[in-house]
Amino acid sequence: MISSPRRNSCSQQIDYGRYSMGSEMLGRIALLALLALLSVTACVLPFGAAPAQDVPGIEICTVEKTMERRTSCLQSNVDFLQKTITKLAGDQQLKLDAANRQIESLKGTVASLQKIADELQAAQKKAAEDQRKKPETPPVPKESSAPAKDPAK
Repeated sequence: MISSPRRNSCSQQIDYGRYSMGSEMLGRIALLALLALLSVTACVLPFGAAPAQDVPGIEICTVEKTMERRTSCLQSNVDFLQKTITKLAGDQQLKLDAANRQIESLKGTVASLQKIADELQAAQKKAAEDQRKKPETPPVPKESSAPAKDPAK
């Protein structure tokens, strides 16, 4: 529980029971709080004072009472949809072009890997033919390190 502040006249400290602060520390805290408030205010004010703008999008035209306003609303929707379709078509074309470039690059990689695989298969066949053509020589018996027993003894 925080008790009422008591001032110590000698050290200029304010004592709140367990918590005590010097007057310098309180001044620093107040200054930081003021700076924080000013920076937040400076950031928020420019955005709050911006004029209202019409956000493009689909509007519900059935709420309009007069035929001219409905027609204008519908035309606005049509214009928005045409711009959106044009933008999306351009974006998709860019993606298709990038995909086609990647496909061509991958085709080149596959062709080079196929060439390497063919070379490896040819080398493997050649090694197998060389192995077959090599005359088979009987294995040479190894001399044993133990002396042979003499049957005469």
